Amino acid sequence: MESSSDEPRGDEAPPGDEAPARTRAWARGSNHVGMRQFNERVVLQAIRVQGSCSKAEIARRTHLTAQTVQQIIGRLEADGLVLKQGRVRGRVGQPSVPMALNPDGAYAIGLTIGRRNAEVLLVDFCAKVRRRLNVEYAFPDPQTLFARIEEMVSSLLEDLGPAQSQLLCGIGVAAPLSLEAWQGLLGFESQARAWQAIDIRARIEQMFGMPVRFIKDTSAACVAELVVGRGHDTRDFLYLFMDTFIGGGLVLNNQLHVGLHGNAGAVGSLPVRLALPGQRERPEQLLGVASLHQLQAAYREAGLEPLAWRDQRALAAPWREHTLRWMDSAAFAIALAIHNVSCLLDIDHVIMDGCFSADLRDALLQRLPQAMDAYDWQGVVRPRIHAGAVGADARALGAALLPLYAEFMPSPELFLKALR
Repeated sequence: MESSSDEPRGDEAPPGDEAPARTRAWARGSNHVGMRQFNERVVLQAIRVQGSCSKAEIARRTHLTAQTVQQIIGRLEADGLVLKQGRVRGRVGQPSVPMALNPDGAYAIGLTIGRRNAEVLLVDFCAKVRRRLNVEYAFPDPQTLFARIEEMVSSLLEDLGPAQSQLLCGIGVAAPLSLEAWQGLLGFESQARAWQAIDIRARIEQMFGMPVRFIKDTSAACVAELVVGRGHDTRDFLYLFMDTFIGGGLVLNNQLHVGLHGNAGAVGSLPVRLALPGQRERPEQLLGVASLHQLQAAYREAGLEPLAWRDQRALAAPWREHTLRWMDSAAFAIALAIHNVSCLLDIDHVIMDGCFSADLRDALLQRLPQAMDAYDWQGVVRPRIHAGAVGADARALGAALLPLYAEFMPSPELFLKALR
């Protein structure tokens, strides 16, 4: 989504004299002495990847001299971005003092706007969630929702207090690229048109006067898995996220690949069957077969609690029979999507996560190998399937990582872990 030319962009600073005190906090990194220097960001990334490490280990991983690392660590420690850990005694030489990121060194807010709910997270410098707020709805009415978002974000800022608010890097927003699309499946097609003229990023930026970075919701979830989840040790993978509609993200060479229009990995739009000559209806897309929307509708039609997919009830009577029926069709459709992506990209791994319960996710993953057996894998490597490690927070957490990485990591576009 692009803002008009007279709107401030997410990577530009609003005029300092016009911003209230709390909204100038995001400029901390750009004004901080030396923080723009690449080597300092490389050192922070090395510590983030390792968890904690000694200065000698940092020098080895970054290929910087011991003297340079010593100076950088001194500055980062003075600025409250890293902390000394307890001494570690080795067999030879002086005991080492590992350095770790200071959780209170910086903060970011992650916001996800979905078709059924919105969530706001306060995230610290170590990517840990400090507080979460959410609101659910049948349909995201823009006027009502933006007012509620303002309340939730303002509440998080008040909790931070004046001093810690100065350490806020900004807000990351995750949402479908076309929030108005596919609302016909949910029964809100006419109301959804209101979103067509709304620039979500610009609206949030205007609301709070600080940089806002926007990303597709499933790409944001993929970022979270890449940085703090299973993707940390996986070079290339297709990421699948199960929500109201299934979606995905793509990581190639340890880097989030967003594509020309920011929509790479949009597996939900893949067709699940061939179009035939003379056929009046177009083939269904994956999201019309393998999304939680269909499972929820099945529960509702049977007179059952429709949100049972969130917990253990989904695999217990009387929900179980409906869950298994949905799971069969979803598994075969997802297996087809995985097969097609594997043929095109030659990936070794697929990671699946979502808003549903871990038990339901794992049951679906156990069903996938049998479904994948139904397709011909000759001439293509069959990828391994893994459960995601982040869960329902993935989209908002990934959004929050955007301003953190833009402020402190070697490149705001990378989301990589190349320091091995």
